Amino acid sequence: MKVHTEELRFSTGGEIDLVDITHEVERAVRESGIENGQVLVFVPGATGAIVTIEHESGLLEDFKRALRELIPKGRGYLHDRIDDNAHSHLRATLLGASECFPVVNGKLVRGTWQQIFFVELDVRPRHRRVVVQVMGE
Repeated sequence: MKVHTEELRFSTGGEIDLVDITHEVERAVRESGIENGQVLVFVPGATGAIVTIEHESGLLEDFKRALRELIPKGRGYLHDRIDDNAHSHLRATLLGASECFPVVNGKLVRGTWQQIFFVELDVRPRHRRVVVQVMGE
């Protein structure tokens, strides 16, 4: 089995910034030379997430609004006594730090309207990294 690992690095604009990383993940799969296997997309960090969603402006705004409604800021969370971002951690926990996709015939398998996004959930702009690991034959 072959393993190819690389890191994507970028800056975010702060709370609930959505960064489409689909093309970068597809490029990593192509450059890996792996024909069949899987690719793991993972964010090391407690206030970021990886999701799949259609890249359509209305849906992206709906997604942001849903996150704000599900886990609102300033609800008296105990962690806010430390750094006032408990809602960021809770949102990240619900969304998850990784997604895994099949690689078939050298290509990332995903639905037509299924793009891969990094979701910034922290309260301020950040410099982020995402690990992309392609494994297979």
